[in-house]
Amino acid sequence: MTADTPASVTNRQRRGTSTTDIALIAIFGALIAVCAVSAALPIGVNGVPVTLQLFAVFLAGAVLGPWRGFLAVLLYVVAGAAGLPIFAGGAAGLAPFSGPTGGYLLAFPFAALLTGLAVSSVRSRRGPVALPVAIVVGGLLGEALTWIVGGTGIALYADAPWWTTVRAAFAYVPADLVKLAAATVVAVAVHRAFPALSGRR
Repeated sequence: MTADTPASVTNRQRRGTSTTDIALIAIFGALIAVCAVSAALPIGVNGVPVTLQLFAVFLAGAVLGPWRGFLAVLLYVVAGAAGLPIFAGGAAGLAPFSGPTGGYLLAFPFAALLTGLAVSSVRSRRGPVALPVAIVVGGLLGEALTWIVGGTGIALYADAPWWTTVRAAFAYVPADLVKLAAATVVAVAVHRAFPALSGRR
């Protein structure tokens, strides 16, 4: 029986980490799908429904960090584009990308990325305030991006004036801020329970 070498131990750790990363990305991709399908309300600006998608997007970035969070949301978007009925209202395929929701779908991965980058910037800081503040700041940047890109998508779809449409899309922002607050509370609790989940120590 031979002893494990440092290289073999490191390789096993890397394989275990990669497996864990893939599982977490898949889990959060599924969470976004559930939030999109089960919580859709057929109301909004120019046919864009109100869902809990953005709650799960914020949560993915805040819990998984920037790149795993980005990949989790990207997995959701790609799976829906490939034909799984996981977009709002059970929609699927490429049609939603040319409709009023197209801009939002394109912005979601980057909203998770911005939230995760803000969280990763405070990994070495301690204290009860740094993490929730980082999630809120990153989430607000992600929300601004989602609002502008989503509103632009509506303007292109409706062939309407850009600023008028983007300003009208601001109607979604108050509800999105509630989702961000909820995601912050959940993410902070997850970080406290599993401090190594996103690389925080």
